[in-house]
Amino acid sequence: MTAPVVVADKLTRHYEVKRGLFAAPGIVKAVSETSFTLEPGKTLAIVGESGCGKSTLARVITMIEEPTSGSFSIGGVTAGPDTQAQLRTDVQIVFQDPYGSLNPRQRIGSILEEPLKINRPKMSAAERTAKAREMLALVGLRPEHFDRYPHMFSGGQRQRIAVARALMLEPKVLVLDEPVSALDLSIQSQILNLLVDLQERMGLAYLFISHDLSVVKHMADDIIVMYLGRPVEMGPKDLVFAHPRHPYTKALLSATPVADPKGARQRIKLEGELPSPLNVPPGCAFAPRCWKAEARCRAERPELEGAPQSAACFFPEG
Repeated sequence: MTAPVVVADKLTRHYEVKRGLFAAPGIVKAVSETSFTLEPGKTLAIVGESGCGKSTLARVITMIEEPTSGSFSIGGVTAGPDTQAQLRTDVQIVFQDPYGSLNPRQRIGSILEEPLKINRPKMSAAERTAKAREMLALVGLRPEHFDRYPHMFSGGQRQRIAVARALMLEPKVLVLDEPVSALDLSIQSQILNLLVDLQERMGLAYLFISHDLSVVKHMADDIIVMYLGRPVEMGPKDLVFAHPRHPYTKALLSATPVADPKGARQRIKLEGELPSPLNVPPGCAFAPRCWKAEARCRAERPELEGAPQSAACFFPEG
């Protein structure tokens, strides 16, 4: 069995928010007690509504932010102040906006060479240029693109450049934070197919952040469904899509468009608003919007149970 490349244990990230001059600060519970493993060559998708903690989890794994509590390791090395410099070359991120993540004043060649200048100081200029040109070809761009600026490219081409830059240091893990949501549908499929091809060639592990379940179904091996910062369901993609156990997962899947008119799902409309992460309700956070909630759900918080498909629910579906 392949050893996991990422192991996360009860990762938590909270933020302190000032409420006023004399009021006590509030605590935003962006991510709470999230645990998972990710193997080489596999894709773990994190899904949920806006504000559920997907992007915060991505920033913690890429060490842009430190966890409030909990821990994680990459390649068997625990992340911490003493190991961040070593591990930052092993995990890279591709952001949602391909234009905003590229320096408009730099040529593409310089953008690709910059990670090598910082992290591989012993490489010669000729070696850096050769590596950058090789990576440009790997993501499907032409040699003449090397000396152009980001504004001269389409959105899909800019995202290819962002992927190439992320791969310059040959990472073990690629965090993809909504990598195709800003692109046209026809371009989305091209970028997704490119990512699948790169994963097969390089044995990359993907942490795929998305709210688009049709894209997740195409890309993922395993899925974590999050609600208000906590995982409410985890399991293999096929099981989660075919037999969702948590009511929230079932509601999300019911909103996914189906190409076959005869196979249309019955839409589940959730009543009420998403609670504030500043004031997470006691017990099950989904209880105020759940059609199956009972008194126990409002008093106790359910834990993830079951294998290989886990659900944090006292009254799971099926």
